[in-house]
Amino acid sequence: MTTNRAGEAGALWGGRFASGPSPELAALSKSTQFDWTLAHYDILGSKAHATALAAAGYLTDDERVAMHTALSELDAQVTDGRFVAAESDEDVHSALERGLILIAGKDLGGKLRAGRSRNDQIATLVRLYLRDHARVISLQLVQLIDALVSQAEAHPDVALPGRTHLQHAQPVLLAHHLLAHAWPLVRDLERIRDWLVRASASPYGAGALAGSTLGLDAGLVARELGLTRPSENSLDATASRDVVAEFSFITAMVGINLSRFSEEIILWNSREFDYVTLDDGYSTGSSIMPQKKNPDIAELARGKSGRLIGNLSGLLATLKGLPLAYNRDLQEDKEPIFDTVSTLEVLLPAFTGMVATLRFNTERMAAQAPQGYSLATDVAEWLVKQGVAFRDAHEISGELVAHCERLGIDLDEPDDETLTQISAHLTPEVRSVLSVSGSIGSRLGAGGTAPERVAEQQTELVDRVTALSHELGLTH
Repeated sequence: MTTNRAGEAGALWGGRFASGPSPELAALSKSTQFDWTLAHYDILGSKAHATALAAAGYLTDDERVAMHTALSELDAQVTDGRFVAAESDEDVHSALERGLILIAGKDLGGKLRAGRSRNDQIATLVRLYLRDHARVISLQLVQLIDALVSQAEAHPDVALPGRTHLQHAQPVLLAHHLLAHAWPLVRDLERIRDWLVRASASPYGAGALAGSTLGLDAGLVARELGLTRPSENSLDATASRDVVAEFSFITAMVGINLSRFSEEIILWNSREFDYVTLDDGYSTGSSIMPQKKNPDIAELARGKSGRLIGNLSGLLATLKGLPLAYNRDLQEDKEPIFDTVSTLEVLLPAFTGMVATLRFNTERMAAQAPQGYSLATDVAEWLVKQGVAFRDAHEISGELVAHCERLGIDLDEPDDETLTQISAHLTPEVRSVLSVSGSIGSRLGAGGTAPERVAEQQTELVDRVTALSHELGLTH
């Protein structure tokens, strides 16, 4: 049977209860094993709150200074491990209040809780945490984009088979293909930039759900924390986690973009493709087969994208049925997002290293670029330029492919007489488009694979990333 009051058992809610929580409830409620990640942000919030208490007259100037000094000492003790959560501490908030009272004394330390709730605290702290890590992830994305651009710059004229349905479709430049993997990452940076605007509202001051009666300046707290404004609605401030869900979506999208490129690298690294060689530092071997060189980073990226999607899915399922305002279910937002952040921050540098050190078998790519009758569309479009309706041009080009398939020859091998037998429209001049360089060079439309267009898009991409880096406050 429990006998201690809850407040004496490391909780912040003991006054109304005659006994402490049962061991089973205490074990279920305990969250310091994961929310200790927010300890530094909790102390930052406490400093800003102390400033607002002093501005409203609830702390003297000497008390404010003493409170800040004690909180700084507590932060130092948390950082170096001298202060840790006790087994009896329910959460990071109760643990740190205990630590503050140990340093500042009960009279001063006990004043800090006035005008705030764990509900508005946690909603603010998770924003501060995510905003910091958004910039870490953004810088890592920029470094990966830089690696892709560098590889594109190093291979400006290399062709490879462009594919649809994983079948040969039309030749493209390798640089064009690499930049096609860079642009989704640029959009991920733009999503983070936009998310940061929405994540700059501060729930501090919302209290448990209805705001505070103490006249505290929530705008002052927001500014002290580097946020732009208080949340517009106290109920929404404490009950909503869309800011976490949106961040989880962005990071899941990053994972998906990495996974798509990973799938290609895994294929390209196979003996059948033989398009790339992985650097020894970014691949592994087999414990039984000495010859193996495995694309582990690409495979882990492909696998961890599922983990990131799972974290998002779980969070959305938790949020979908919650009434206003705060519900304890919201505690379940933190472990998935902490896992997402740590997963991505470990994955991105390894992925970037793999991309930066890839060696491309350009001769193999170039040899395969025209295979699979990948120039058939060029024949059809050449016919259109000669005034043939595309419906007929498509048919004629298909007949040429069928003829070459029967004989096992390439599109440029039939003689002039054979071409005219297939169609009078197939004059010898059609050979001008029956080369990889001619095909690629003719793709001059916006966003096309012609060298001029690829050079333009590369310049645009670099300029876009430079501007985003400035907007996000990154240095690289």
